[in-house]
Amino acid sequence: MVKKKRPREHIIADLSINYVERYIFLCGYSVERIQHDYGYDLVMFTYDINGEIENGQVYIQLKATDYLKTLTDGKTIAFKLAISDLELWLFEPMPCILVIYDSQSSQAYWLYLQAYFENIEAFNIAQLGESVTVYLPKTNIIDEEAIKQFKKYRDDVLSQLKGVIRHYD
Repeated sequence: MVKKKRPREHIIADLSINYVERYIFLCGYSVERIQHDYGYDLVMFTYDINGEIENGQVYIQLKATDYLKTLTDGKTIAFKLAISDLELWLFEPMPCILVIYDSQSSQAYWLYLQAYFENIEAFNIAQLGESVTVYLPKTNIIDEEAIKQFKKYRDDVLSQLKGVIRHYD
């Protein structure tokens, strides 16, 4: 009798989730795993110094690989994304963070997707094919400081939204 086998892709995907969750917990925040992945794997929630939940959240999409593609400079990671995913992320007001987990080094790297594409001059998603390659600096490692930075990105969005709401009062 042949039993079902657990594929390597599932193992490294679970390792990537565990890796990111640990740093979120170390910051005193919480995280919800998305059971049915349609573009997000984790949702991060933060709390103030009194332990009260704060408004807004951070969306995290994880990609795990055994073969991290690094440019010849040794400092930049190249990763291909589907345009169908990108459309979801770029029209989300809250920060969407792409995390690439390298199973060989047990290291993860991140990219703030909306900010990345806002900084590309004349970027037009409608002119792209089925995929686009993004470039992550290897200095963007997942650690407690990165998680705290994601919170700051969320806070910046909330500040912008408050300005818009006040404008319409």
